Amino acid sequence: MKTQIIELNVNGDLRTVTVRSADTLLYAIRGKLGLTGAKPGCLNGDCGACTVNVDGWPMKSCLMLAIEAVGKNVTTIEGLKNTPIQQAFIENFAFQCGYCTPGFIMNCHSLILKHPDADDATIKEWLESNICRCTGYAEIEKAVKSVLEKK
Repeated sequence: MKTQIIELNVNGDLRTVTVRSADTLLYAIRGKLGLTGAKPGCLNGDCGACTVNVDGWPMKSCLMLAIEAVGKNVTTIEGLKNTPIQQAFIENFAFQCGYCTPGFIMNCHSLILKHPDADDATIKEWLESNICRCTGYAEIEKAVKSVLEKK
């Protein structure tokens, strides 16, 4: 299959990547750029372990082609530094094994940015896009609420 060279803005840096037209954003950021925070889980958009932010919105990178990200701002978990939601996950014990945690943090980060006045229903709706098999969602909800309360 033919390849092409594309430029992706990932975590504020323009990066040149050679991809096939069928390569997913998840493959490009993990396999080509070495950013392994986004995790391959179901690879069909159900689990959310691969969630990154694209222009501020959560996106399951297993469902987006790398070429679709050209001209957009992609943020991975590696691009978040000392954000309130990361600290809130630690303080509220909002993870166990940690495999799904980067995806949840990316999703929650977008939620807080897009809905700074989110109510319980909005938080629950947003968290439905990610799956954790190790723990309940109560701690994650508590982490989100703790950040929203400080705004």
